[in-house]
Amino acid sequence: MEMMLAILGIITLIAVSHVLNRIVPFIPVPIIQIVLGILLAFLPTEMHIPLDPELFMVLFIAPLLFNDGKVTPREELWKLRAPILLLAVGLVFVTVLIGGYTINAWIPTIPLAAAFGLAAILSPTDAVAVSSISARVHLPKKIHRLLEGEALMNDASGLVAFKFAIAATVTGAFSIWQASFSFVVIAVGGLLFGAFLGLVIIWIRAMLRRFGMEDVTVHMMLVIVTPFLIYILAEELGLSGILAAVAGGVIHAVERDKIHHEEVELRVVSDSTWSVILFVLNGFVFVLLGLQIPEVMTAIFEDQAHNNLQVVGYVFLLYALLIVIRCVWLFLSNRFANVFFRGQDIEQERTSWLSILLLSVSGVRGTLTLAGAFSIPLFLDNGQIFPERDLIIFLAAGVILLSLIAASIALPLLTSNAEQLEEAGSDPSKEALKKSIKAAIAAAQHARTDENDHAAAAVISAYNQKLASLKYAYGPADNQLQMREDELELRRLAIEAERKHLNKLVEEGEVKPEESKRIQTFLSGVELVLTNRWRMFWMLLKGLLRKLAGTANPDKKFRDHALSPEERLRLRQIRIRTSEAAIEALKQVIMEGNKTAAYKVIAGYNRRLTELRRQQSADEGNEQFEEQKKELQLACIQAERNQLQCLYEQSELSRKQLNKLQMMVSYREADIIEENAEEA
Repeated sequence: MEMMLAILGIITLIAVSHVLNRIVPFIPVPIIQIVLGILLAFLPTEMHIPLDPELFMVLFIAPLLFNDGKVTPREELWKLRAPILLLAVGLVFVTVLIGGYTINAWIPTIPLAAAFGLAAILSPTDAVAVSSISARVHLPKKIHRLLEGEALMNDASGLVAFKFAIAATVTGAFSIWQASFSFVVIAVGGLLFGAFLGLVIIWIRAMLRRFGMEDVTVHMMLVIVTPFLIYILAEELGLSGILAAVAGGVIHAVERDKIHHEEVELRVVSDSTWSVILFVLNGFVFVLLGLQIPEVMTAIFEDQAHNNLQVVGYVFLLYALLIVIRCVWLFLSNRFANVFFRGQDIEQERTSWLSILLLSVSGVRGTLTLAGAFSIPLFLDNGQIFPERDLIIFLAAGVILLSLIAASIALPLLTSNAEQLEEAGSDPSKEALKKSIKAAIAAAQHARTDENDHAAAAVISAYNQKLASLKYAYGPADNQLQMREDELELRRLAIEAERKHLNKLVEEGEVKPEESKRIQTFLSGVELVLTNRWRMFWMLLKGLLRKLAGTANPDKKFRDHALSPEERLRLRQIRIRTSEAAIEALKQVIMEGNKTAAYKVIAGYNRRLTELRRQQSADEGNEQFEEQKKELQLACIQAERNQLQCLYEQSELSRKQLNKLQMMVSYREADIIEENAEEA
């Protein structure tokens, strides 16, 4: 029961962390989750979840890396194979060699072999941490893919080096030739085995379809089990389960690209299911890290054998050493191998230095490092206690935290001018808008049934028109920011004009107070969609406080009351009058600077007037059509938002571009709310 409560508590914290990130977006989600984990550990609940390294790797790392292998573009990784191998293999062993001797020189109480082990477990970057940190900044695509490829491949080299270093500490024996041969067998064997087992599972699913087994649930369960099965079997054979899981994900990506039309439902269900799984697993990784930190810190800070200030200083020195080694390695690779950016002109040299800094700071460490540190045995073969085990775990945890914090601070600063690294003339916003519209069309097609076929056809047709006219409607980006600000301000002005006209109609006795309440509620909903993040938070908070105070109860009967056809007609007539008042108010503020934005908002109101007048003659069948259309439109809006968020997390959009496109989606949502206001 205690474990169940602990799991539910962590899941709740994961949800809370994402809400907090929306409020304070400059703090990355991993940092928030680690802090929440630390706070949870200090609560008087006696909650303690021991970090079992083997279980951690199976439950968290295997599915996360399987998904990374599935979604990472294979062609781009293949083009970057040389720099990826230099980072994933060459840099790891250089870090182990230099780091081991340096750590032993700084802290003589850590034996040389154990120092090599600490350097080995600190050398690989963490794929989960890299994805989480890079999601909040717009890294150039080439650098982002390079980091992804490095994080996918360097786990094997780092863990193999760690395994042999710890074995040498425990047994006192080490063979460089045996270690080299084992690394090749473990890494290459893991890749081949993962690819083979992935093909076998795909073949089994194909055979099930041939026998008529088209149950999406069964196929989805096979997909979910796949990464765990691949990892466990690879480890049992003495191969790299991590690389096997990555290879299995790549093979499933190939199958996904060739998916047939009749399997689209499975693809939609798979995407939805994996999004939930990844959401929870990513959060668990960092909350668990936070839960372990107080125990690790207490073990060192309460040990009289260590000077607290000195061990904290070692953390900073170790992180600085890792950054210096990484910078020098990247510089030498760029200087002599010329594998990152080609060309000799001055501008490219400057870009190359910025790339080196980005790649160095982005190489964050994660819970894979801490899991490896916790796997260090308690005793040597001769029965003695493993030397400085607690200190090694503390240093590993400290470097993880420092790398996350440093990347969170430095990356936004370094990427502020990173657009110069992108290809000239590229327009990621336009491509993202196309993808979001296609996602909306796919959502409408998935929700299409015999009952709502006509409504779905209308929604899909409208989106197809948007897609076809996109290249003409999407103008130059120079004045778009100012135009969006003008449009937002004009929309708010129009809503205020509607409110004033509505109050005037109530004072003159032409509109009943309950009718005014309904329309005011609709206008508040539109305003909430258009408002900024902080104001939205404040409006929602005020609404919650009113509910808690019971002030919203008198309106419950009003909200639950179903509208009669006469009442619907009456509300449409009032909405026509308030919309006309809004248009008049907009015409009064047109000037040279806001003319384009004003005409755009007025055109939206004119379309709404046409729709409202058309609805006045609607019969019951048409009302059902409008309700179905509204539901599909809102589902499509959510699909657009999900697609844009996905593109942002894949670093294909910057935060600024995401906000711009999300505001465009919010405008469409506001139009839908206003068009269907009287239906609520």
